[in-house]
Amino acid sequence: MVNGCVLVDKEVGRTSRKEVDIVSARLGEKKAGHIGTLDPFASGLLIVLLGNATKISGLLEREDKAYIGTIKLGIKTDSADITGEVIETKSIPALPREKITRVLDSFLGKSMQTPPIYSALKKNGKPLYVYARKGEKVDIAPREIHIYEINLMKFENDEITFYAKVSKGTYIRTLGEDIASRLGTVGTLKELTRLSIGEFNLEKSHLAENVTLNDVIPIEKMLTNIPQLDVKGNIAKQAKNGMHIRLDIKDEIVMLKDKDGIIAIYKHDHDNVYACQRGFR
Repeated sequence: MVNGCVLVDKEVGRTSRKEVDIVSARLGEKKAGHIGTLDPFASGLLIVLLGNATKISGLLEREDKAYIGTIKLGIKTDSADITGEVIETKSIPALPREKITRVLDSFLGKSMQTPPIYSALKKNGKPLYVYARKGEKVDIAPREIHIYEINLMKFENDEITFYAKVSKGTYIRTLGEDIASRLGTVGTLKELTRLSIGEFNLEKSHLAENVTLNDVIPIEKMLTNIPQLDVKGNIAKQAKNGMHIRLDIKDEIVMLKDKDGIIAIYKHDHDNVYACQRGFR
């Protein structure tokens, strides 16, 4: 079994699942998944999880992400990206660079964002895009996001290219529509490239067709933000069995290891008692 993660440079036109399937076939590991779906029109960093690494998806999904996006002003589509059907057009007012910068700055910090109907987010067990394709209306609850950084990179030919570093759950397609709205027009995302997920960057990624076993990153190195604790004896035995254990530490979450590698991820429950979140043996 191949256990670990691969940094993939997703190509435009492919689904995230297709990229996973290519890596899975190349490395001979059927158990595979990914972090953070990228739409077919988008490109950039996709983290592919293999074997036991599929168990850490929840820990990696919470990481911040950085993107470069390009908004096409004057048109709005049903999918909020350039692949959708145009549902509205609107004139574009004069937009001096200073105004665009002010509008981008207005998105900094925490705010509430409503995810797009064309998304993999689930409602009653079904992805929202299933409802969208059937023309069914569904209530989508807004959720809190955080824009840590957003900068104008270029504005020409009615297209705005910007850089953004955002929290988990932020939809750049929706952000693009909201930016256009505050500029007094409509817009849709024309291009999108993901630059990073947490500490992992696009520069160190590989095309799916070129991935080898040497490119697999061990689980321990994917979770360097989680404290690691070497255990042995009775504690190691209890951890291997997924039992509650007592630890004299102050961390909220911890990775337990022994001489053979990762045993499990544990989370603080109460007092000095920790509960197993993910087992790896």
